[in-house]
Amino acid sequence: MVYIGVCSLVGSISVMSVKALGIALKLTFSGMNQLVYPQTWAFTLVVVSCVITQMNYLNKALDTFNTAVVSPIYYVMFTSLTILASVIMFKDWDRQTPTQIITEMCGFVTILSGTFLLHKTKDMVDGPSLSTSMSMRSLKHEEEELLIEGIPLKRQDSLRIP
Repeated sequence: MVYIGVCSLVGSISVMSVKALGIALKLTFSGMNQLVYPQTWAFTLVVVSCVITQMNYLNKALDTFNTAVVSPIYYVMFTSLTILASVIMFKDWDRQTPTQIITEMCGFVTILSGTFLLHKTKDMVDGPSLSTSMSMRSLKHEEEELLIEGIPLKRQDSLRIP
């Protein structure tokens, strides 16, 4: 959780920095040069360092845990922290009506629920579980041990093997 948490937090900071850098580049291309300001270069440095840190911790999380576990948790944490950072840094909800805010929250809950359901129901399609296939293999192995030189033997539970 620590690797995924750090990766999500740094990822949300990188989204905010990219947004600020994008605004600076948009203003620069429209004729108001923003490259002379140190804030533009600071945001560029923050973006680069955040991306490097994010990739480092994401790789550590993927080395430690299965992708099927890391991906949904990372997705939900990253989305939550990005929304929170956007609300704090850019005051996005100040310009929205209560209906828009509730709609945004309903969309977020839908994404969260869908991610949870996809993660929980992924095993339903995989076929027999590992324990079932292991018990089937061990039963087949026991049956093979009972056949000696093609002569079927009786098992202790009096079940005949053809």
